[in-house]
Amino acid sequence: MEQRTVHLFMFDTLADWESGFVIAGINNPQFQAHPGAYHVQTVALDTHPVTTIGGLRIVPDRLLSDLNPAKSAMLILSGGTAWDRGENMQAVEVAKVFLAAGVPVAAICGATFGLARGGLLDTVQHTSNSLKYLQATNYAGAAYYQQQPAVTDGNLITANSFKPVDFAYHIFKKLGVYSPEILEVWYKQRTT
Repeated sequence: MEQRTVHLFMFDTLADWESGFVIAGINNPQFQAHPGAYHVQTVALDTHPVTTIGGLRIVPDRLLSDLNPAKSAMLILSGGTAWDRGENMQAVEVAKVFLAAGVPVAAICGATFGLARGGLLDTVQHTSNSLKYLQATNYAGAAYYQQQPAVTDGNLITANSFKPVDFAYHIFKKLGVYSPEILEVWYKQRTT
């Protein structure tokens, strides 16, 4: 099986813990259904090092503008304070292209705010930190909001900021990283 790339969007003030389980699970072939089938590659608006909320300095692997959905397995958008300031809308535009091409997009916390602002949550089941939080964007999708830790609707995964395990679970399930049995054990061990 050819290795496929999962792209993780990076930016200053990124909430690094929200994608921790995802990165570790995808990059560690142990227990995977198809070991090494995926790897995580970081992308950003430019090549300057990014400093996360946790103080990690990361040099992005690629530019966001160079992404091609046909050469990606998924785009992951983690939270962070930049989304609340209206930043990172370039990533929302790339998410639109990915979804139009049938490539999954996963967003957690502040990234859901960006997707709401960009109109991507107007007609799909979704979740976030709270409905009130998303309503600050004046989005039209309130009727589709689900009070759940994470929600998958088609190729879009959304999650609450306090549920990185659920976020990872939905991503792993969508990509088929683990067999169903292993995935359920993985999830149960982290939530009980």
